Amino acid sequence: MRAPERIAVLGTGIMGAPMARNIAAAGFSVTVWNRTRAKAEPLAEVARVAGSAADAVAEAEVVITMVDDSAAVTDVLFGAAAAAEAAPEGTLFIDMSSIQPSVARDHADRLAAIGKRHLDSPVSGGEGGAKAATLAIMSGGEDDDFAEAEPVLKAMGTPMHVGPHGAGQVAKLANQQIVGITIGAVAEALLLAEAAGCDPARAREALMGGFAGSKILENHGRRMLERDWVPGGAVHFQLKDMENALEAAREAGLTLPLTEKARDAYRALAGEMEMRGLDHSSYLRWLEALNGRRIGDRRDREP
Repeated sequence: MRAPERIAVLGTGIMGAPMARNIAAAGFSVTVWNRTRAKAEPLAEVARVAGSAADAVAEAEVVITMVDDSAAVTDVLFGAAAAAEAAPEGTLFIDMSSIQPSVARDHADRLAAIGKRHLDSPVSGGEGGAKAATLAIMSGGEDDDFAEAEPVLKAMGTPMHVGPHGAGQVAKLANQQIVGITIGAVAEALLLAEAAGCDPARAREALMGGFAGSKILENHGRRMLERDWVPGGAVHFQLKDMENALEAAREAGLTLPLTEKARDAYRALAGEMEMRGLDHSSYLRWLEALNGRRIGDRRDREP
């Protein structure tokens, strides 16, 4: 099977831009498009910047979408941007956004109806992973399509085929459940440490050496202690993922109480606390408001 050579990347924001750079660095011919052209222009040194989505995909063998949510992906593919119709027959569309599994399956069906192919391949690893090409990539779709896409995906991280259409999004939601709930557990542990007479910074260091050690405790625990709320992953994206996880759970006939409780916290942060644009580690601030107690005396660092 010949590896694809011409790649279009639609959506060049915090994640999409470094992903496009890494694809270009791996030797692929890359065309980029973003609804706000200024966000795509810095990529001109490594890629062709297209004036429209239709122009970007006109000769593409693989089209990668990396946008905010289900509605945005649907609009890029089938709405005003019209990328699906503009791409050549047989083009492989790889959606790397985080959206609802049911929407991913619908996109796969709609693309198949017009002679195009589809993988849902959301990622985990944040902006740092996108820049370092160390993203965890979870793909749903046909075996042959994944095999064709694998060289492109490997330019951005470590891909894994996890099942049929929609399965990639299910795996990403499972990832986001673990992230969102664990952020809450770390916030509760650090607040308890501080309130009950233990140095929370030293407690975190001690816990890092045991079974509680994790990237969440390491990275988000540090953010909490430093009160650094400049987003890597924003509250409103975490909330979207928790809501999507609960929707998938309802479709599967499941009740997930920990996910529901964490969702409620992120909903409060995004809503009445007006912190939707802060890093999701600001879960601590919801917990502090709930308890009337604060960790440390550092000033809050916000975007």
